Amino acid sequence: MNWIVLAQTTGLLIASNVFMTLAWYAHLRDLRDKPWIVAALVSWGIALFEYLLQVPANRIGYTALSLPQLKILQEVITLSVFVPFVLLYMKQELKWDYLWAALCMIGAVYFVFRS
Repeated sequence: MNWIVLAQTTGLLIASNVFMTLAWYAHLRDLRDKPWIVAALVSWGIALFEYLLQVPANRIGYTALSLPQLKILQEVITLSVFVPFVLLYMKQELKWDYLWAALCMIGAVYFVFRS
């Protein structure tokens, strides 16, 4: 395992997912009184930054990870970014189901990364 590639990929995917989560969901709180087209245009603007990070992350990651490993890494990062977003930004309550989902993702990581 090339740990430098994994670290670079993970860092870029974390940053990418912050932008992605904001693009997909922040308008539900911040632009709820605006027409949907305004929310879509703002979201597309934010998503541009997501793609500027996500595409290089996947290209770097694919030099050392298989495609399934890259995808599972992406999904784990997505949930790791999404749960704090839901709790802190959207002010929704924590549920036990989040823990169970996280445990399932840990299992997915184990199975896709074992030799």
